[in-house]
Amino acid sequence: MKKPLALILSGLLITSLLAGCSKKPAEENKPEDKPAVTELKPEEGAQLVVWESEGPEGEYIKYVAQEFEKKYGVKVKYEPVDHTATSGKLQQDGPAGVGADIISAPHDHVGKMVAAGLIQPNHKPERVQNDYVKAALDGVSMDGKVYGYPTAIETYALFYNKAIVKEAPKTFEEIVEFAKTFTNPKEKKYGLLWDVGNAYFSYCFLTANGGYIFGKNGTDKNDLGINNEGAIEGLKYYKSLNAILPLKQKDANYQFMDGSFGAGKAAMIINGPWAVEGYKKAGIDFGVAPLPTMNGKQPVSFSGIRGLYLSSFTKYPNAAKLFLEMATSDEMLMKRYEMTHQIPPVKALMEKQEIKGDAIVSGFMEQAKNAQPMPSIPQMQLVWEPLGAAFSAVWDGQMEPKAAADKCVQTVKDAIAAQK
Repeated sequence: MKKPLALILSGLLITSLLAGCSKKPAEENKPEDKPAVTELKPEEGAQLVVWESEGPEGEYIKYVAQEFEKKYGVKVKYEPVDHTATSGKLQQDGPAGVGADIISAPHDHVGKMVAAGLIQPNHKPERVQNDYVKAALDGVSMDGKVYGYPTAIETYALFYNKAIVKEAPKTFEEIVEFAKTFTNPKEKKYGLLWDVGNAYFSYCFLTANGGYIFGKNGTDKNDLGINNEGAIEGLKYYKSLNAILPLKQKDANYQFMDGSFGAGKAAMIINGPWAVEGYKKAGIDFGVAPLPTMNGKQPVSFSGIRGLYLSSFTKYPNAAKLFLEMATSDEMLMKRYEMTHQIPPVKALMEKQEIKGDAIVSGFMEQAKNAQPMPSIPQMQLVWEPLGAAFSAVWDGQMEPKAAADKCVQTVKDAIAAQK
């Protein structure tokens, strides 16, 4: 792997200074005089614990654990912990010495984990800097330092049942016209479903007209775009879709939409790649396409970077780093793709025919071009609940869009101020 330019320049500068001070001829600075790079070796008696979600992601960790033990003789125990809950669990268990050595977590938890001192920096940042797509690098970095070991990039897109909808609609206006004739709550048939009160999914409605969470690409906690003019327009459009999905927010939840599509009762849903295997097993012939435009404008979805992180509390950092190297090697990330159908965020892998030639995966990759990483600054954790409450209040007609957005922004600002 090529050394970073800064390292090369730094080495040249030091060599020059030493040569000037000692007056020795340049030929005496031979390559063999440089100290050898120390190869990592597992600590004596090392054993590792890894936290990852149940399902194909957990099965992948088990697979890597088997290969790791074959190569290094180190036992690795997989413990099922949802990747959205690992950071909170590590904060509790880590100091007591009973936490995991390696955890999986979504990238929007990075800021919180760094601020709390829960994770160590990536020991080979140049791998991420050179080989991964920029969204993955940005997602697992904080203040210019790489922390995570990315495993997948994901976003949500439009699933459509080919038995009901022959081709994916290009506009939300097409969806509305179709749903007017297809939706029948008495028969539990719906033209379009999504988890309406979930800020992650519904965020896309804010963005089509210029709404956002934090300014400066999600890094400015003082610039909130949740109640700007574009965001308000987006909330109004979001509310208008209640006409084709006449359910209360609590009933239009993830479990309902997921089950309905799997049962062939929903023509279309907004969901992510984690749902692909379930729909295949249910026998649904479906396609995946980018989110349609809204009044001619392209909505931007949230993208997420799944990654593994090295605990600050591990007793076996060498063994853990070796496991992380193996788990995020090109070979293993391709194996992970086979098991999870989640896109590995390595540039060379994304160009492989088995990935870009997959019709389902290509739909998500197209949407990824219109996606932005969730902000990973610590303050992002203060946004999810009030923003979800704003969407729910608007959907159920409890608040007007502007009032709900203003309340959300004030709640977030107060929470940020309380942290100081």
